[in-house]
Amino acid sequence: MSEFAQLTFDENTIQLPVVRGSEKEIAVDISKLRGQSGLITLDRGFKNTGATHSAITFLDGEKGILRYRGYAIEELAEKASFAEVSYLLIYGELPTVDRLSWYNNSIVHHTLVHENMKSFFSAFPLGAHPMGMLSAMVSTLSTFYPGSQSSNRSMEDIELTIHRLIAKLPTLASQAYKHNVGLPTVYPQNELSYTENFLYMMFGLPTEEFEINPVVDSALNKLLILHADHEQNCSTATVRVVGSSQANLYSSISAGISALWGPLHGGANQAVIEMLEQIKLDGGDLQKWIEKAKDKSDSFRLMGFGHRVYKNFDPRARIIKKAADDVLEALGVDDPILDIAKELEQVALKDEYFVERGLYPNVDFYSGIIYRALGIPTEMFTVMFALGRLPGWIAQWKEMTENNDPIGRPRQVYTGPTERPFVEIDGR
Repeated sequence: MSEFAQLTFDENTIQLPVVRGSEKEIAVDISKLRGQSGLITLDRGFKNTGATHSAITFLDGEKGILRYRGYAIEELAEKASFAEVSYLLIYGELPTVDRLSWYNNSIVHHTLVHENMKSFFSAFPLGAHPMGMLSAMVSTLSTFYPGSQSSNRSMEDIELTIHRLIAKLPTLASQAYKHNVGLPTVYPQNELSYTENFLYMMFGLPTEEFEINPVVDSALNKLLILHADHEQNCSTATVRVVGSSQANLYSSISAGISALWGPLHGGANQAVIEMLEQIKLDGGDLQKWIEKAKDKSDSFRLMGFGHRVYKNFDPRARIIKKAADDVLEALGVDDPILDIAKELEQVALKDEYFVERGLYPNVDFYSGIIYRALGIPTEMFTVMFALGRLPGWIAQWKEMTENNDPIGRPRQVYTGPTERPFVEIDGR
């Protein structure tokens, strides 16, 4: 039986279909609202607007639930590899042993990037932000693979583009890092796993043996899984809107990387470390900064605490806290910044002010700690986020393409001047 909501305006009443999702979400379909009534809705930031149907990710911020394709994030982070999760997001089901072998084999055979791209890196100034380099280089990939831009792309062409991008992003990310620190490029090794390969390309040298710490590899695998998708957020919506114009996958992902770059989105874990450095430079008096955070008249805010979606706890934070503890213990890192972080964590978990307001350490807090402990520069933190989010972006782009979603075209409420005559400048 069909359900409808009624909207009454100027003595006219129209019926709008009610849509129910598989997790009992309820939405009012306003797709035909303007045609039926001349009205549009105004929803700044799209906080209450569903732009699409999606079968990829479900989250419930009130209950602290995050699931990919129906699988709880807790189970995936504990039992799965990042390769399995990326396959799940893109193809809709977990892979069989044979399919996972096929998928991994396809990825490792596309990890190299064209040697001509080295000249692009050399053109960037030293100290160029790696997110700027990454966005530019991903967009550039489309020029090396012009078939990705064809409007007559077959499913095989799309799949090849997807595999190329998943394979090459760690290579490009590590090259951006090597460029900034003035070290030679380290080429990928096909016998290594996805996460092992990235660690090798980041921290290895061409002439030296490089040993991968299994605790670090496990933590990185979990981090990438936890960041793999997060429903219709800023960067994901960007990828879908750009892709809705039938732009190629490389360009769509490049746009998503740029959206993620913003400090209100992917830059949150970088902001955590910058906050901790600020506290240290001020003398390390943590209590002083805690009181500043509690003072409503003070502009200071604790970064990495609470979440705009998760109201009670971030399910990802519970998982990655253990990984952060394991990494710090395994590496024996002696860093006053991380000492402040651990002290701040304990305060936030016990202080009544933070507990009552749901200001718990979130995934950005713990990911920042891990990346700092690994020696990854803060400017690279958002790049690490992009590596994890890539399969989610691809899955969202693929779903949007397969569903033949219309081109994104938001409306507006115009508030500028009404029509007025042009007045010529005297003497012209």
